[in-house]
Amino acid sequence: MFHIFPVLCAQREKLQQELHQRGIETIIHYPIPPHKQQCYSHWAQLSLPITERIHNEELSLPLNPTMTDDEVQLVISQVSDIKL
Repeated sequence: MFHIFPVLCAQREKLQQELHQRGIETIIHYPIPPHKQQCYSHWAQLSLPITERIHNEELSLPLNPTMTDDEVQLVISQVSDIKL
């Protein structure tokens, strides 16, 4: 069963704020890129542009097995209605 529905958005904070105002909570999973985490400190100086882009743009939308079809459609319609 899936538990994370990540999307990428160059204006992630604006999208997150718009969704929050519409009553849809989101989360930023893995807020620290892997190579910047303490356990990988020996890689901290690496330039990993794809990893860093994903880190800066990833936003997880609501997803869980208890969501009804109507709730799923609400998230879809609200995301579709937002103009960035």
